[in-house]
Amino acid sequence: MKQEQEPAGTEVTEVGPNVLRMQLPIDMPGLGHVNAYALLDSAGAAVVDPGLPGPSTWKALVARLKQAGLKVADVHTVVVTHSHPDHFGTAGRLAKEADAALVTHSAFRTWWAPAHSCDDGDLHDVDPVDMPTGNPFNGETPWGGEYKFSRGRRWKFRLMRSRLLGMFVPPAPTRRLRHRETIKLADREFIATHTPGHTLDHLCLLDGEAGLLFSGDHVLPTITPHISGLGTGRDPLKAFVASLDRVAELADDVRLVLPAHGHPFTDLVGRVESIKHHHAERLDKLRSLSIALGPATVETLSHELFRQARWGPMAESETYAHLEHLRLAGQAVSHREADKLLYTIHP
Repeated sequence: MKQEQEPAGTEVTEVGPNVLRMQLPIDMPGLGHVNAYALLDSAGAAVVDPGLPGPSTWKALVARLKQAGLKVADVHTVVVTHSHPDHFGTAGRLAKEADAALVTHSAFRTWWAPAHSCDDGDLHDVDPVDMPTGNPFNGETPWGGEYKFSRGRRWKFRLMRSRLLGMFVPPAPTRRLRHRETIKLADREFIATHTPGHTLDHLCLLDGEAGLLFSGDHVLPTITPHISGLGTGRDPLKAFVASLDRVAELADDVRLVLPAHGHPFTDLVGRVESIKHHHAERLDKLRSLSIALGPATVETLSHELFRQARWGPMAESETYAHLEHLRLAGQAVSHREADKLLYTIHP
């Protein structure tokens, strides 16, 4: 079992000066918990990534805070690293009930709560043409066909929505950080680091004084984050690799990486290189497949890249992101046959 798949433990552990790790339960493909972090200071606490929406997460979060000697009312700031529901889902409720600030990257925008989308003037770190419109995970895909989950997954989503009626509070940021801006947390200065790729709005936080990097999903200890070809910009893989290099440049100031899933780890540069190597191997495999298969659809190529248990919209989306990266780099061409997009990669 990968670290990120481990079920949430109930213990609250100190992982740095005035920094507590609190694991919250989640049920998502390949994940068993999300790490919420409580950053203690003289005014109370900030909480980073308070998990999925819903009563089970809320109950677990309140219990973890109690173990840490905190009440909901003690939370003065909620920080969300990026716009995925296992990170922002409970943020709105926590901020509302604690009357707390809600902090995100400047480009934070969710298809779940479009009423609280940012204006293009707030973006700064992101080209507005890269920002998605509407829900990119509903309807026809650029490569042909519809973005559809399995029947079982759709039933699970419907059940979750029915349980959340009247309970979900959309996250409405009160402060949007730009790259290199600072924010005071745990009585220290933290530096915002914009790390697009996994999402356009992904935010890491560097605590240089304590040597901590809050890496969200950008750098995980044993798995590579999903790089989607939907709603993540024109070339999310290029952005992701550049963002990996960006955090690797911080390594001299980082003694411990605090990820959103899995356990804290020390070798930031080694992990960055391993993730980059994974994607380089995937690109090489696509080149080999193109020679063997000739022009091929995204679905066909995704079945060669991923084991059968992973086939589906997420595998196709990540395959599409890699193919578009090659096309934009002038290493591949695409054309349509009927409603399908076919790619040919230059040898």
